[in-house]
Amino acid sequence: MDLASVLPFSPASIASSPHNVIRQAWDRLSPLPGGKILFSKAVGLAAPYTSTIGARVEQLRMRYAEVSMEDRRSVRNHLSCVHAIALTNLLELTGNVAVAYTLPDDARFIVAGLSIEYLKKARGVLRATSECPEIPSSERREYIVPVHIWNAAGEEVARGELKTLVGPKRERS
Repeated sequence: MDLASVLPFSPASIASSPHNVIRQAWDRLSPLPGGKILFSKAVGLAAPYTSTIGARVEQLRMRYAEVSMEDRRSVRNHLSCVHAIALTNLLELTGNVAVAYTLPDDARFIVAGLSIEYLKKARGVLRATSECPEIPSSERREYIVPVHIWNAAGEEVARGELKTLVGPKRERS
């Protein structure tokens, strides 16, 4: 069976649906056994580069996301710690799912900029959190979305922010 055929959304459905399909999919899947894994795989299929770090969405609600990532060889650098770009990918994913869940039904977004500060070598299971601003409408506007990345000891290993442009979905023809 083709995994894409059973997942709850696709890039096309995200852009064309009159509803917030990310919120609908999370609310439907997350309480089910394996639902968070399925949701995370769907995000990876909708945004393929995102799937390269194997992250898992752990919590998602209005204005908040928590995403975890295992430390494994494929995300490490030559210093035996998580590569800077893998951390950047985790930062972007976490901020993006927080925004996507929070968006009004008639809105869409794109990252218009990103900054990250690496505070210490990242090793072990990592947890990224984002508390995004309220997004009350689909009015074209830029938002700053902060993200923090923590190691298993609770130490912040990286932090940054996304500059996110929100606007109305295109009218379906």
